[in-house]
Amino acid sequence: MSIHIGAKADAIAEVILLPGDPLRAQFIAEHFLEYPTRYNTVRNMFGFTGTYKGKRISVQGTGMGIPSISIYINELFRDYGVQKALRIGTAGSIQPEVKIRDVILAQSASTDSNINNIRFNGRNFAPTASFGLLNTAYGIAQTKGVTVHVGGIVSSDSFYPEDPEEWKLWARFGCLAIEMECAELYTLAAKYKREALTLLTVSDSIVTAEATSAEERQKTFNFMVELALETACSA
Repeated sequence: MSIHIGAKADAIAEVILLPGDPLRAQFIAEHFLEYPTRYNTVRNMFGFTGTYKGKRISVQGTGMGIPSISIYINELFRDYGVQKALRIGTAGSIQPEVKIRDVILAQSASTDSNINNIRFNGRNFAPTASFGLLNTAYGIAQTKGVTVHVGGIVSSDSFYPEDPEEWKLWARFGCLAIEMECAELYTLAAKYKREALTLLTVSDSIVTAEATSAEERQKTFNFMVELALETACSA
């Protein structure tokens, strides 16, 4: 048991899926895992362990933003021995060719957060996905005939930035989308020598102002979840 996760030492699998929304974690457990058991209710940040195609897999909500996911990732890696972490979340597209409901595999994560400036004493660190997981996920998507976008994303601390045009700078340098957690996941995976990958479904386009509903974000992004689970089983 850790400070924020009320699970016994062996209750969490070595491979875990990490949605931000705890209700999405519950939805995944109920609709994709066999024999799911809930191991965490602390702060209603639900966590479950079950099996998928015979492999033991957990799914844990992490909340919104880098400070929140940092708490859960530190405890999952340090206290529960998680070896592979796959974040499954939503993002806002900042490229016209990246459409709503498309899936992104985040190869790297730029950020406007100050956390790594503090951590590295002003030096720059490049948060990067684990190649094995990235390569596996991309290969599975190809065999299914589904196009996924692979490239850099942005992990922002601000959902409502002061400058509404700020995204254009990131877009000019090729970033595909903006979300709020990936850079910290990749940094902590490097610290603990674990594997990590972020898979994102595009929930809205900052370019076109198209958007999906909250209900769609919770329940309809099944391909991303299936891709993450297949990757977890194969990598």
